[in-house]
Amino acid sequence: MKHDQIPAERRTFLRLALALGAATAVRVLAADPAGTPVRPGGEPPAVAAGPPARTQAGPGSYRLRPMTSGTPPRFRPAPPPVRTRPFEELPELGADAMVLTFDDGPDPRFTPDILATLRRYGVRAMFFVCGEMAADNPDLLREMADDGHVVGNHSWSHPLIPKLSRAAIRDELGSTSEVIEKALGAPPLWYRAPYGAWNRNSFEIGAAMGMEPMAWTVDTLDWTEPGTDAIVRRVRKGAAPGVVVLSHDAGGNRSQSVAALRRYLPALLERGYRPTVPHRG
Repeated sequence: MKHDQIPAERRTFLRLALALGAATAVRVLAADPAGTPVRPGGEPPAVAAGPPARTQAGPGSYRLRPMTSGTPPRFRPAPPPVRTRPFEELPELGADAMVLTFDDGPDPRFTPDILATLRRYGVRAMFFVCGEMAADNPDLLREMADDGHVVGNHSWSHPLIPKLSRAAIRDELGSTSEVIEKALGAPPLWYRAPYGAWNRNSFEIGAAMGMEPMAWTVDTLDWTEPGTDAIVRRVRKGAAPGVVVLSHDAGGNRSQSVAALRRYLPALLERGYRPTVPHRG
């Protein structure tokens, strides 16, 4: 998201988001490189970082349709069901697997450094992008995809989704999917609600657009700028098979997030973990 300042009403938004975030988990095929069933599990996700931005999405309304028969086979997974809870962890990716995710970008100040670190260690991650940032930085989207990272939908302007009408949710998600599809030639298959605040409308609209909802297991709280040591400590303490780690590459000064990744990623690899991405097939 574009805004770097955290508004005073953030605590109220976060409390509301946490209250609205809980629902019931179900199954999905998610693995890398070959799909394997995922078990539900974990506690409701913590509230995501970042202040709300403007609520007006970009022009146009994304087509509510699954992948069509004219789409290349590798971009035509089975349309997902309507979930009642986002995926919080992916334990069946393997005993050595973890998933690193980055929200709110791409930001040309910080995303390139994160991509360079991931590339250095041969690791793939998930980037949940905001449409207003992605529209300004399509080259970074292509760089993500070229390196094998998963590009997901994080809304257009990072609003509190449960406060929006169905039409506004459709615009937030749809406009972002349009930007991603224009840059990469295929729509996103995953999305994440800002603040971790989901509701029935967002699950239904996301599924209609062909996307699965992804939350997280470990919140680095890097948006609070707690210091590089604190971020590294949270990731290393939370490391476990199938956990999904939430960090940020935009929405503020993310220099601590960049520095922390350079430290905890080689440490995870030394401990035998294999950061990877889910695959929908």
